[in-house]
Amino acid sequence: MTELSPDAQAVLDAALSVPIPGDNVFGIIHLEIAAAIEALADQVASPIPGDCSADVFNRQLKIRTEILAIAAELRGTPAP
Repeated sequence: MTELSPDAQAVLDAALSVPIPGDNVFGIIHLEIAAAIEALADQVASPIPGDCSADVFNRQLKIRTEILAIAAELRGTPAP
């Protein structure tokens, strides 16, 4: 495999960093995907405003929140 971009590597690292809870392979897949989605959400939009207008930041934050809700659902935890 070729070298990944820092953004892609962050998502992969997050997925691979999830501890394996016993023999629950289905649960492991959910946790790995959730970790990857959370890392992806940080690539889409930072929770801290950058060099953008309030309107752009608010749209980014809404997208980030929606993405994190998917990860929370996979983890079985409340949405942020």
